[in-house]
Amino acid sequence: MGVSTTSPGKGIRLVTVDHPPVNALPVRGWYDLADALREAGRDPEVRCVVLAAAGRGFNAGVDIKEMQRDTGHEALIGANRGCYEAFAAVYECEVPVVAAVNGFCLGGGIGLVGNADAIVASDDATFGLPELDRGALGAATHLARLVPQHLMRALYYTSRTATAAELHAHGSVWKVVPRDELLGAALELAGEIARKDGYLIRLAKAAINGIDPVDVRRSYRFEQGFTFEANLSGVADRVRETFGKEA
Repeated sequence: MGVSTTSPGKGIRLVTVDHPPVNALPVRGWYDLADALREAGRDPEVRCVVLAAAGRGFNAGVDIKEMQRDTGHEALIGANRGCYEAFAAVYECEVPVVAAVNGFCLGGGIGLVGNADAIVASDDATFGLPELDRGALGAATHLARLVPQHLMRALYYTSRTATAAELHAHGSVWKVVPRDELLGAALELAGEIARKDGYLIRLAKAAINGIDPVDVRRSYRFEQGFTFEANLSGVADRVRETFGKEA
């Protein structure tokens, strides 16, 4: 369990998250993921990274129970910083990152895939930000990279999800495949990228990041400030206490 790395093909590094039951990561998990992604990008033999997950879904965000056990703000601060580092590690990875998304991709999962270079999804994949239902804010920066602005706002305010097919229609998902074909499809795309010159593909990644219209690190950090305000005001605790309970 945790974060593991393998090399399934020439020039490809596969980073897999496995944190049962739903891949909701604790603070340490976000930092471990960031470290694995940065290490993969630094390896001169790697030309593309595939980010995947084992189990029922790709990612269910932060470990809410870890926060509920904390009587202070250490878990909140740790989760915010950990997410910030993991999202940045995807975006700043020196080579392209292909996200292979199965099942649910929620909260922090949106931060990861929204910063990826390409997304391959299984036909049962769903994407959303249930932050308002969990006493949190954030990752609208990354959802806005997946869907148009007005749809992003509606999804954010309602905590609804969008399907892989819907995101494919918007052009943010490269390919939708049956679940048992997901990893193969992601590795196929990664293999095509990895056949490019290693030095040139790194220049291409840096160049594309350089012309991005939104500074994703600054934008996400701005959002996180409102998460702190929600916690200091007490509203976050009030909403979070209802998490997992019937209305």
